[in-house]
Amino acid sequence: MIKELMHDTIFLACKSDEATKDDIDTAHDLLETLVAHKDSCIGMAANMIGVRKNIIAFIDENNKYMTMLNPVIIKSEKPYDTEESCLSLLGGPRKCKRYQKIKVQYQTTEMQTRIKTFTGLTAQIIQHEVDHCNGILI
Repeated sequence: MIKELMHDTIFLACKSDEATKDDIDTAHDLLETLVAHKDSCIGMAANMIGVRKNIIAFIDENNKYMTMLNPVIIKSEKPYDTEESCLSLLGGPRKCKRYQKIKVQYQTTEMQTRIKTFTGLTAQIIQHEVDHCNGILI
């Protein structure tokens, strides 16, 4: 189900709780909401739809949608400075530091643990959404 976007910075600044198999519907709602906003958004975290669970959804550089539960960046390489905007936050782009290459441990919507390396824009999107899950706003 497509959900309304959350813009309350106090809510968004709270750290999300671990996702469980009981949160799979939220993961599906998050993905549907992201697809509905595909013209203006390439990644979302569950708190952006009002749910404080550690779930992200994004579109990668191959235009494939992906959902991660409990993503943790376990390695990062090649830092760089950039600017990003956020659908949940008003105002223009904000400066931030990102890494060109990251290794992420996460769970699929089938609750299977995976470890995968991401680079470029996909890595940047994941970092932004993991920040959301940790209550970090750019």
